[in-house]
Amino acid sequence: TSGEGGKLLVIPIDGSHWLSMRPVVEKLRDKGHEITVVAPEINLRIHSSPLYTLKTYPVSYTKEFVEAEF
Repeated sequence: TSGEGGKLLVIPIDGSHWLSMRPVVEKLRDKGHEITVVAPEINLRIHSSPLYTLKTYPVSYTKEFVEAEF
């Protein structure tokens, strides 16, 4: 059965949560869905990819702060 892909908005949590979620996002893209990922501009593991559109938003903390917290 074939179907139309939908548009999905993903707002992940950084770190291991994203590592677990990214394969799901990639599989949904393979199935024809258009994926937009929204993440803070300062993060550890959420990066650009040809498989989804990455939108970032400004935050008031540094990468060093995030690294120390994780």
